[in-house]
Amino acid sequence: MIPVPASTKVWLAAGVTDMRKGFNGLSALAEKVLKQDPYSGHLFVFRGRQGDLIKVIWWDGQGACLFAKRLERGRFVWPSPSHGRVTISQAQLAMLLEGIDWRTPQRTWRPLKTG
Repeated sequence: MIPVPASTKVWLAAGVTDMRKGFNGLSALAEKVLKQDPYSGHLFVFRGRQGDLIKVIWWDGQGACLFAKRLERGRFVWPSPSHGRVTISQAQLAMLLEGIDWRTPQRTWRPLKTG
């Protein structure tokens, strides 16, 4: 997991992004499409057309970091293009990176009684 402060927001760019973009292109998208400052220290997450590749850009205070992950099987769960941008928690980002549906996580165990 990316070692970011607890107060950091995670922004998803709804729809698809040209995954040929690097630091400059994704920073410009964060500024124009997400309407956020790419140097704010928040995480900006973009998904490719096929749905199996995501890129995360993050300004850590010293420079821009670019992370990429490609799934061998399956697709990353993503919001529809009509939403424009979505903010999620760091826990939801961890689920997203593991290929889990972060919108409706299922608990595996629930206590039957207290005490």
